[in-house]
Amino acid sequence: MQIKTMAEYMAEGTEPEVLFWVGCAGSFDQRAQRITKAFAQILDKVGVQFAILGKEEMCTGDPARRSGNEFLFQMMAYNNIQLLNGYNIKKIVTACPHCFNILKNEYPALGGQYEVIHHTTFINQLIGEGKIVMKEGGAFKGRRITYHDSCYLGRANQIYEAPRAVLEALDVELVEMKRCKTNGLCCGAGGAQMFKEDEPGDKRINIERSEEALATGATVIAANCPFCTTMLLDGVKNKEQEDHVQVLDIAEMVAQSLA
Repeated sequence: MQIKTMAEYMAEGTEPEVLFWVGCAGSFDQRAQRITKAFAQILDKVGVQFAILGKEEMCTGDPARRSGNEFLFQMMAYNNIQLLNGYNIKKIVTACPHCFNILKNEYPALGGQYEVIHHTTFINQLIGEGKIVMKEGGAFKGRRITYHDSCYLGRANQIYEAPRAVLEALDVELVEMKRCKTNGLCCGAGGAQMFKEDEPGDKRINIERSEEALATGATVIAANCPFCTTMLLDGVKNKEQEDHVQVLDIAEMVAQSLA
């Protein structure tokens, strides 16, 4: 699979259908890189022409803004917007809800007007169009799955059904956690908490959330965010259940189930 950058498309005088915004986690974190590869594999399999920014991609500035460094956020956002507008980008898809939220909802005020789609929504669209076909008796058929609503996809953007529709297409047994959808519990990484020590408390939030997931009896915890994946995986390991319960991004599940 050959992945081209926007610079390469521009050199050829062509344009991709979508820009895949990889994000910092998807680029540099070894666990999240597997999500990036899985989503790229899906796009390649179904023939979606996509590009990445490669070395030109910077952080969206979301962690800087959430942690209170507005000046740094503004610098990063303006640089990104200049780059995206220079390439005449119209449609962006990303596997990170943090990137999705800030590109969709906060960049427009700074001059960055794009159609921004989260990868679970995009995958669901491809399934609906008949472009993604699952193999019979796929890797997750009939398995007991629970799904974690990430804060920035769920409560912040009200996207609850698309990820669940993708899981239904995988023919799994979906069991909801006690707190889900609009009442979902944060994994503990939001608000730039991913990059700092926990706040004092009786129990770490990711441990509490992982306990809720494990209580469903699921063998797979499905996620839609690289931060959530990291926090939930840490929680599962803390409960010494990593040999029995997988934490997977929905894109990884789909990639393993492609016909």
